[in-house]
Amino acid sequence: MFLENTVNHKEQFGWIEVICGSMFSGKTEELIRRLKRAQFAKQRVEIFKPAIDTRYHDELVVSHDANEIRSTPVPAAANIAILAQGCDVIGIDEAQFFDDEIVTVCNDLANQGIRVIVAGLDMDFKGNPFGPMPALMATAEYVTKVHAVCTRTGNLANYSFRKTDNDKLVMLGETEEYEPLSRAAYFKAMKKNQEK
Repeated sequence: MFLENTVNHKEQFGWIEVICGSMFSGKTEELIRRLKRAQFAKQRVEIFKPAIDTRYHDELVVSHDANEIRSTPVPAAANIAILAQGCDVIGIDEAQFFDDEIVTVCNDLANQGIRVIVAGLDMDFKGNPFGPMPALMATAEYVTKVHAVCTRTGNLANYSFRKTDNDKLVMLGETEEYEPLSRAAYFKAMKKNQEK
């Protein structure tokens, strides 16, 4: 469960919240929920996403359930630091696609008193930690790991299994290219792929 920071209201430092998990686990849905609550509270909110993520819309962050929120696409993490001035809350979607500088940017923003909410895949399709996500999780005050439902077993899924033969690390896709799998189902699927 996520707990709001309510300990010392005089402290001027912000904090980092990371929402992570596999594909189809509700990461973006949770990011949008938190950001809309901040907007409702009349806080100054800005949302960023990597410019390469154009799956649903060029300028909106859109969840698989079609919830959406306006965002600013940026080519690199350094752009976020420039565009985030004057904000109370910063949202960042698909953080795994950013360069490693995203970790410094998020920490600098939090040190300026900004609440930084980051969503991203914690593992790539090979089951390895994905890009800057491990470092973001390590430096964050709050980490929420959300789970999908395994399409093969019905258990909790925390792996994003790629159904196509493409071996590129970054490949944007949906249910045609990926499916969420439990540890057991992922292990069996990977073993079957290796035997081919």
